Amino acid sequence: MKLFINGRKDVFEILQQKISTTDKTVWFHCASLGEFEQGVPIMEEIKKLKPDHKIVVSFFSPSGFEIKKNTPLADAVVYLPMDTASNAKKFIAAINPSFALFVKYEFWPNYLLELKKKNIPTLLVSGVFRQNQIFFKSYGSFMRKALGSFDHFFLQDENSETLLKKIGFNNVTISGDTRFDRVSHQIEMDNTLKFAEDFKGNSLCIVCGSTWQEDETVLLDYINSSPENVKFIIAPHKIDTEKIETFTKSIIKKTVLHSSKDDVNISEYSVLIIDCIGLLSKLYSYADIAYVGGAMGKTGLHNILEPATFGVPIVIGKNYNEFPEAIRLQDLAGLYSVNNASDCSEILNKLVTNANFRNKTGMICGHFVNKNTGATQKIANYIRIHF
Repeated sequence: MKLFINGRKDVFEILQQKISTTDKTVWFHCASLGEFEQGVPIMEEIKKLKPDHKIVVSFFSPSGFEIKKNTPLADAVVYLPMDTASNAKKFIAAINPSFALFVKYEFWPNYLLELKKKNIPTLLVSGVFRQNQIFFKSYGSFMRKALGSFDHFFLQDENSETLLKKIGFNNVTISGDTRFDRVSHQIEMDNTLKFAEDFKGNSLCIVCGSTWQEDETVLLDYINSSPENVKFIIAPHKIDTEKIETFTKSIIKKTVLHSSKDDVNISEYSVLIIDCIGLLSKLYSYADIAYVGGAMGKTGLHNILEPATFGVPIVIGKNYNEFPEAIRLQDLAGLYSVNNASDCSEILNKLVTNANFRNKTGMICGHFVNKNTGATQKIANYIRIHF
C-alpha cells in the first residue's frame, strides 16, 4: 500500500523529465506484471512500425511497476494516477499519445472518456470479458459508455465476443492471447543457467513456479516422499525470507537457497529454492514437469504458457475457472488440476514414473502454444493500416 500511494506522487515529474511536448508517443496501460508480459510483443512490433514514437507504460499495481520500471522497451514507466476526471485530463495532456492500448481488462472510465474526448484512438488487446462484469448488468450504463471509447477490441475468446455483441459492440476481432507469442519467443532464446544445469544433472526435475504458501502446502508431501532421482526447483512468487525459511525447515530433503549456491556443491542437493526474481522463464527450460502456482489459493493462477512452450506437462491448483487457457489445456489433457496434497502426489508420481504419459502430456502443451500464436501480428496489422 505504501508503494501504491508513494509511487503515484512523482508521476507527472517523471513524465516531464522523459516526455517533451513535441514527442510522439504510444501509451500502454497494464494492471500488473502479467499484463505487461502480454503487451511486450506488441511493444516490440510498435518499435518497428513507429520508430519515431516513444512508448509510455503505466501500471496500476506495484508488483508490475517495481519489476519493470527500468525496462528498455519503454521510454517512460509510471504508475497510473487514480481514476479521476482531473487526473485523466492532466495525464493524457502530459503524454499526448498518438494512440493508446489497454491490456486485457483494465477499464478506467475517466481515462477512457478523456481519450474519446480528445479523439485519441484506443485499443483493448488480449481482452477478456465475463458475464459477471458490470458492463453486462442493468446498472452498468456508465461503464458501457466507457467501452465506447475503444476503437477496436482484440479478444482472447468467443465468449468475450458474444458478450460484447450482446451489448452492441461489433468492432471486435478474436485475435487470441499475445502471451502465446511472448512465450513462443522464449524457446528461441539462450535459456542456459549453469547453476540449474549443475543442480539437475541426470535427475528428473520438477520446477514449481510462482508458488504461494497454499501451493507449497500441497507440494510438501510429495517433495518429502519423492524418489531419489527427482529434484525440485521452487521459485516462490514473493521473496519473503521468513516464509522461505519456514518452508525450508519443513523439507526433509537436502535443500539449498539460490543465494547460497556458490558456497556448496549444488549437485548434491535435492531441492533448490530460488530466493530472487527474474529467472523463472529460463528455469522452465530445465523442467521435466512443472507445477504452476496461484490456483491453490485465491491469488490467481500464474502463467502456464511459460512452461507449456517448452513442452512440459503442467500441474496446477483447483481455482482456475477464470483462466481460459488453463481450461482449454486441461480439456486437451496437457494440464492437471489438484484439490489437495493427495491429488498432487498422485499426479506427480504418475508423471514421474510413466515416461510415455509424461512425454505425451508435454507434447500436448508444446503443440497448444504453437497452435495459438499470431495475436500480435493481427494487432500489428490493424495498427499499420489505421494509425
